[in-house]
Amino acid sequence: MNKPYIIAEIGVNFYDTAKELNISLIEAAKMYIKAAKLNGANAVKFQSYKADTIVSKNSPAYWDISKEPTRSQYELFQKHDLFNINDYKELFIYCKSLDVEFMSTPFDFASVDYLDNLVDIYKISSSDLTNLPFIEYIAKKNKPIFLSTGASYISEIEEAVRLIQSLNSNELCIMHCVLSYPTKNEDANLSMITHLKNIFPNLKIGYSDHTQPDSTMTVLTTAYLLGAEVIEKHFTLNKNLTGNDHYHAMDPSDLNLIVNNLSLVQTVLGKSYKTVLDCEVIPRREARRSIVINNNLKEGDIIKKEDIMLKRPGIGISPKYMDIIIGKKVLKDIEKDTILTWEII
Repeated sequence: MNKPYIIAEIGVNFYDTAKELNISLIEAAKMYIKAAKLNGANAVKFQSYKADTIVSKNSPAYWDISKEPTRSQYELFQKHDLFNINDYKELFIYCKSLDVEFMSTPFDFASVDYLDNLVDIYKISSSDLTNLPFIEYIAKKNKPIFLSTGASYISEIEEAVRLIQSLNSNELCIMHCVLSYPTKNEDANLSMITHLKNIFPNLKIGYSDHTQPDSTMTVLTTAYLLGAEVIEKHFTLNKNLTGNDHYHAMDPSDLNLIVNNLSLVQTVLGKSYKTVLDCEVIPRREARRSIVINNNLKEGDIIKKEDIMLKRPGIGISPKYMDIIIGKKVLKDIEKDTILTWEII
């Protein structure tokens, strides 16, 4: 399996950390980037939007109100839409200095345009899967696209894929996602990764996760084992902060754990074909069996079944030739417990 590409989705969580620590938004964002890099993320991802262009003022919440009490989408987005192109440029430069990829999900046409000089990959949110004019606009930028597929039918995914591929020949990754915050484990539906691989055999498949982190990060590990080559999960520095994306996000220790898990999985999976490994060459020889003479024999004696025992090591004649050996004449005196070779019969 290919090495997984891990995205720590910072989103807008740094707003709450800035408030908690009484620091600037840009300082908080950089804290997140550094922590993600130090704990093994390949990329960090933000969200680029303005409340006035993403949602009408009458849009109700669809998240867990007990965790994020804001009841209006517009009100929530207004709290987190302060960054502009200059802020993202600064974060882009900071990411470059740490050798971690900068990403941000655009939610309007203006964001698509100003991110064009900052991102190598466009991420399209599940919420925009059927927003075909928007998808067309992104596809024409002719860059790789990661497409989330939460709350969708296969027919809707296929329609978006056809549109993208008609305009863009770059890499397209289909991201399994469940559009529910948090996603219950029983709703994670990770078998969809296998389903998507079957439907889109020529495309990369990934997983954008909204389950609450488990102690062993088994959900993400399983997603990788099922074939997800891109793993995305919300990232926070403090799971106890109030806000829409902290309570189901991974923290630095979770990120470090999943990176180590996936590294171990990749190591133990090894080759996809059966052969003798280098580490098995000596054990193969020493632990396998040979035909061993079980009695003292004189030159010219005929080997009988009772003259044979099958013992280690496997440096002599293999047991599979036992029927051929029985009845053969020995060419010299042989002592009991001699490993039989072809030269002495």
